[in-house]
Amino acid sequence: MTPDSFSDGGKHRSSGQAVAHAMRLIEEGADILDVGGESTRPGATPVSLEDELARVLPVVRQLVLQAGVPISIDTYKPEVMRAAIDVGADIVNDVRALQEQGALEVVAASRAGVCLMHMQGTPQTMQLDPQYADVVDEVKAFLQARMEAAVNAGIPEERIVLDPGFGFGKRTQHNVALLQALPGLSELGRPVLVGLSRKSVLGYLTGSDVDARLHASIAASVISAMKGAKIIRVHDVKATADALKIAAAVLSGNE
Repeated sequence: MTPDSFSDGGKHRSSGQAVAHAMRLIEEGADILDVGGESTRPGATPVSLEDELARVLPVVRQLVLQAGVPISIDTYKPEVMRAAIDVGADIVNDVRALQEQGALEVVAASRAGVCLMHMQGTPQTMQLDPQYADVVDEVKAFLQARMEAAVNAGIPEERIVLDPGFGFGKRTQHNVALLQALPGLSELGRPVLVGLSRKSVLGYLTGSDVDARLHASIAASVISAMKGAKIIRVHDVKATADALKIAAAVLSGNE
C-alpha cells in the first residue's frame, strides 16, 4: 500500500485495488497475505503514523473478512501493530524485530505471531556501507537475542518466526553467505522466513532489472526451501508455488 515500494509501488494504492490483488494471490496459492504501508527499500522516506494507518487498516479489515488466510501486518510501529491486531491481523512482520519502544508489549498482549528480522542500520542508511566481521554469526546472534527478548517479554516461542533480512544492510556476498547458511539458522529452533523475491542481489548476480527477475526469484525460492526455509515471501505467487511443489516432492521423496 505504498507509492514507493521497490518493485510494485503505486500499483495497489487504493484499498479496492489491494483487496482485489490479494484475492488473486490467494487463488494463485498464497498461504499468508502481508500488508504494508511504509516502504523499506533502500533510501525509502519514512511515513507518518497517520498515513500508515490510513493506508493499511481498511485493507486489513477487509481481508480479515474475505481472505480466509492469515493476515500479516508489515510494520515496526507499535501503534500500527496494535490497530491492525485489533481489526484481526494474525501476524506482525517487523523489520526491526520488535526493538521499537512498546512493540514487545503489544505483541505479548495479543495472540499474534511475529516475524523477527535482522537489519543493519535503517532503510535510509542500510545499503550505504554494510560491514560484518562474519555476517552469518552476527545475524544468527542477533536473531537469537531478539527471540530471547521476545520470550522474556511473554511471547511464546511457538509464535515466533525468524528472518535473516536479505537485502537489509547486506552486500551481495553477505546475502549469498546467508543463503548458504540457512540450515544453520534453522538450528535456532524456529521456522525461517526468506524474502529474496526481485531483490537487488538477484539483479547484481544476473544483470536483470527489477521487472525481469522472475526466473532468478524462483531459483532463490527453491534453493531457500531446499535449505530449510519454511516461509517464502514473494511477489509472483503462482510461478513460485508451482516450483516449490516440485521442491517439496523431491524433499519428501514422493512422486
